[in-house]
Amino acid sequence: MYNPKSHKAEEFIHHGEILETLEYAKSNKNNKEVIDRILEKARLKKGLSHREAAVLLDCEIEEKNKEIFDLAMEIKQDYYGNRIVLFAPLYLSNYCVNGCVYCPYHHQNQHIPRKKLTQEEIRNEVIALQDMGHKRLAIESGEDPVNNPIEYILESIKTIYSVKHKNGAIRRVNVNIAATSVENYRKLHEAGIGTYVLFQETYNKESYEKLHPTGPKHNYAYHTEAMDRAMEAGIDDVSLGVLFGLESYRYEFTALMMHAEHLEAAFGVGPHAISVPRIKKADDIDPEAFDNGIDDDTFAKIVACIRIATPYTGMIVSTRESEECRKRLLSLGISQMSGGSKTSVGGYFKPMPDSEDSSQFDISDRRPLDDVIKWLMELGYLPSFCTACYRAGRTGERFMEVCKHQQIHNFCHPNAIITLKEYLEDYASPETKALGEKFIKHEMEILESGEKIKSAVAEDLVKIEAGERDFRF
Repeated sequence: MYNPKSHKAEEFIHHGEILETLEYAKSNKNNKEVIDRILEKARLKKGLSHREAAVLLDCEIEEKNKEIFDLAMEIKQDYYGNRIVLFAPLYLSNYCVNGCVYCPYHHQNQHIPRKKLTQEEIRNEVIALQDMGHKRLAIESGEDPVNNPIEYILESIKTIYSVKHKNGAIRRVNVNIAATSVENYRKLHEAGIGTYVLFQETYNKESYEKLHPTGPKHNYAYHTEAMDRAMEAGIDDVSLGVLFGLESYRYEFTALMMHAEHLEAAFGVGPHAISVPRIKKADDIDPEAFDNGIDDDTFAKIVACIRIATPYTGMIVSTRESEECRKRLLSLGISQMSGGSKTSVGGYFKPMPDSEDSSQFDISDRRPLDDVIKWLMELGYLPSFCTACYRAGRTGERFMEVCKHQQIHNFCHPNAIITLKEYLEDYASPETKALGEKFIKHEMEILESGEKIKSAVAEDLVKIEAGERDFRF
């Protein structure tokens, strides 16, 4: 039976409950009375159940869809304001023993160059990322117990945190590696990781097993229950996601919301973030081979409905998506995005020849980080390199308590201004710096954190100009 408090995958992601929900949504997609009732609840900005959210996603009434998009924008502003946190992925190794049919790292692929970064190469990559201005990384690695054991991941995290180049420092390392044991999650927690990231790819068990025909990732339950083990080990910031395009988007959306509900019910803390990747072309992967692709309009509505259903969670869009698409999603719910990304093992430190390219997928937004920063400010968004919550212990339940009361502005807005100032002083082009100085002046004028904090921020900005770094609230 469906049980959101259960720790068994097929009970908290219950196939029958999903099918019933999809049928309910289909039956009520033009039911104005039901949709109005759901929207009335949504306007309380406390979230929705998976079934309520599924109805909004299916809604076909044009005027109600406008209300859905308007509400998503309002919730995004209330919870996260105009801040957009920047990060970059760092691929450590593409050795992998799995047979995932949508990923070019699958072990049957004999022609993609296989590479594993040495610790010295990791240092060089980190220096290059720091010289771009990044403070937050998401490390990625294929699953291979021989080439990429947990000891290698832990050593790499230690190396990343140890690199201090000029004024650069990586202050938060998020980790996206395969599902593992409680013991290994505990080791990651002790290593000081930020968020543990794991995409489900698809929640449909039958599809999941077909898409993962070989390797340890074939085990649906072990993969789906990974967040439970991570939280049991003390990692209280976890990030969910599916790969849209593999299975029916309605099915995936409903299951994703159920997973968020499960974490709330079982641990009292929902996901710290939700990612929304779509399948993209890669080395030997043709996205046209999968018949569940979604257009940009549907994609935008998915983002809006996730924002309404889980107002507290961060939302992430990567450079998989185009500049135009990312711009549209910013107002609907996105609070984090990558910039200046490479999806190959190596490539930040020095350009990689085509013969050595090991990209996991094609990037659509190839702009340098500085261009992304400038673009965000031109659109009215405050670029942020903040990592303060993680380092101040505002994680898990403590973070959610602050966020759900819409008080995160008191910390995040000042910290975003401070970290943008660091970027402008150390890494920005002259044009971006000139625009940024005007932007900071405007943000200081509208800062709502109180005169005491406003005064402290002003003092910190002067200290940053004098060469000091790393201030935070």
